[in-house]
Order: sequence, then C-alpha cells, then structure tokens
Amino acid sequence: MNEIDNDLVESLRQVIAPARVVLWDFDGPICRLFAGYSAERVAIRLVDWLEGRGLHGLLTDRELESLDPHQVLRAVDLRHSGSDLVAELEERLTQEELRAVPRSMPTPYADILIQTWKAVGSRLAITTNNSPRVVRTYLDVRNLTSCFTPHVYGRTQDLHLLKPDPHCLNRALNAMGAAPSAALMIGDTPSDYFAAREAGVPFLGYARNEEKEKALRAAGAETMVASLAPVLRAVHRQARAGQA
Repeated sequence: MNEIDNDLVESLRQVIAPARVVLWDFDGPICRLFAGYSAERVAIRLVDWLEGRGLHGLLTDRELESLDPHQVLRAVDLRHSGSDLVAELEERLTQEELRAVPRSMPTPYADILIQTWKAVGSRLAITTNNSPRVVRTYLDVRNLTSCFTPHVYGRTQDLHLLKPDPHCLNRALNAMGAAPSAALMIGDTPSDYFAAREAGVPFLGYARNEEKEKALRAAGAETMVASLAPVLRAVHRQARAGQA
C-alpha cells in the first residue's frame, strides 16, 4: 500500500466523507463468487434443466449466448413471471451459488476494508442480485456477519426487481433510515451503477480489469478504482481527519 497515489487517496476521501452508510454489491467488490466454480457452467446447467423440461425454445439465441445465470433467470421470468417454473429455477440458481461459496475468492482488501469501515462508525449493507442465503453463508465463513447484520438485501422471487432496478438499495436505505446523499454504493457492473443513479446514491466503481472499467465508463460511472487498497487508505485518512 506504500505505492498508492496520495492524490487518488485524497480524492477518494472526499467521495467517502459524506457517507454514513455504505451499500456493497456482493459478487465482485466483496468476493469473486464463481472464481472456482464457473458462472458460465452454472448458466449452462440452468439451460440444460430448462431443455430437459421441453423448454429449449424459451430463450433467444442471444440469451443463450450470454452464459450469465442471472440473464437466464431474467429471461424466464420475463415470459413466466410469478410462476412455479421461475421459483424452481431461482432455487436451482441459489443452490448453484451455495455450491460456489467454498471455492469463492475474497476480493483483495475487502475484508479489512469492511472491518475498518465498520470500526470507524459507518453502517454497512449488502445490496445484491445474489441470494441473501448465499451472502450470509459467505459472511459466516469470513467472520464478517456482524459487520452487516441484519442488512443483507438480495434476490427475491420478484425478479423484475433485480438491479438495475433500485429496489434493494431503497430497501436498505429505508431500513437504515438513511438519505441517499448520506450513502455510497460500491459496485462493479453497469447494473450497479444504474441502480445507484436511480436511487440517488453516489457510486464508487470497482473495476478489477480493463473490461470492467470500460463497461462502467460506458454506463456513465466516473469514480472508480482498480483495487480497494486506496479506499482503505482513504477510510483511515478520513478517520484521522474526524479525530483532529
């Protein structure tokens, strides 16, 4: 962390200074859920299950090519919203996510950043398109549950409310009694950015590679980091400024 640009740290300190509540996306900023259990494989398994039920024509070629399990889930919900089919598919995705937890990879500096932000008095929540059961399982494994409890807002069977809809962010803000301007969203996808923008919450992008950065910038995100290390330094600096 000694090589971190001080100007970057100072600009991040100004971004985080107004935030009394920090809303975290889960898969990306906190961990790579499918680091050892391919998301593409999960999407294929969901599609195979649909085909086994004679529903091979339910998805378009573009949806099939996405190899994104959430895209598969959205597509089925779009055509059969509220059905038993959607409920069973969502549960199957949850089970796949749970199987991924033991081989997930913590995002560098995420654990210590979460613990530090909590220690200096910020309130934390998770706002994610993943199952809240999966999030809680991961938090238990990493001894992070106390940093977030009870504020975990994840996927429900109302799949039209997944991000980019701001529903999970608004749930968190309402439960924590926080104004959007007093919050900060950390996310790594355009859907995170769009949800934050719709909710009126300032956004900090986490772009671990060039592809992520390009996608976030194309969506309109302006403030982003390639590592959480300078954010941790900024939290330390802000804490010292508050004590001065």
